[in-house]
Amino acid sequence: MIHPWMIIAFSLIVGLTDALSMPSFQSIVPSIVTREQVGRALALNSTQFNLSRIIGPAIAGVLISAIGITACFAVNAASYVPFVGVALWILPRRIPQAPQKEALPLHRPLVQGVREIVHQPHLRGALLTVFTTGLFCAPLVTFSPVLVQAVFHGGSSHFSAALVAFGTGGLLGGAGLLGVPTEVDPRRLSSAFALALAAILVVTALNPWSLGLPALLFLAGASMTISNTAANTLVQSTAVPHLLGRSVSLYMLAIRGGSAIGALLTGMTIGRLGVQHALLLDGVVAAVAHAGLARNWLSAPLPKPSAIQPPAA
Repeated sequence: MIHPWMIIAFSLIVGLTDALSMPSFQSIVPSIVTREQVGRALALNSTQFNLSRIIGPAIAGVLISAIGITACFAVNAASYVPFVGVALWILPRRIPQAPQKEALPLHRPLVQGVREIVHQPHLRGALLTVFTTGLFCAPLVTFSPVLVQAVFHGGSSHFSAALVAFGTGGLLGGAGLLGVPTEVDPRRLSSAFALALAAILVVTALNPWSLGLPALLFLAGASMTISNTAANTLVQSTAVPHLLGRSVSLYMLAIRGGSAIGALLTGMTIGRLGVQHALLLDGVVAAVAHAGLARNWLSAPLPKPSAIQPPAA
């Protein structure tokens, strides 16, 4: 009863809901912690996100074996009920009305805000870095099933192990960021681990051993988490308050948009070159692009953190 157009339609719905909810969710962080703690707060958020990448596949594997795929989806859907209940419980009943301002065409504040953000070298560098990572490196995770099946002739258990390894790497990478001193330049962290991720992608494409794939995906998960979280830290700690929401929206757009375009382009390349050669090409291009971005990004002056402070207790 399931057809490809249904999966595409539901994926579109999930993407739309993420686009509406994630920027608001991310923008909450600077309002509840001090600006010195933004990096650690984002690292903690990344840790719980990657923890779900480990627990989710493990539980799903058990459920699929015990009750089947359809029932597993039903259990997953039911698991959202407590979350929705809690969200409805904690949401404010009334939202204060902002003072009325002169009505402007909808596109004007959007265009002005985007123009102001991309004209700041440190923010532009962060956005381009995460976009490049999503464009060329995120397909490693997307096409891991193809790699497992076509190259290593493995099954769902091998793919689950690879996915758990990626999530474990992301978990430990996020946890490691909790110990990074606040005076460390997040641009250097983001650029260094973005280059490391590109190198890992090249090695993964050349790797002939099935046991090496989980280890490489572990390193990829750690590198991607550290790079993206460091860029997010820079965005949220230096964006001016009235542009924070739009800055985070552009950050999420860069990650999700880069991943979507990268999956499409890599999928087309795999059809012509095969999965290993396609990932190798992605890794080489990513390394060159990140090296060029880092050179321009690190040479730009870094402004002081924005004076966003949490409300008084």
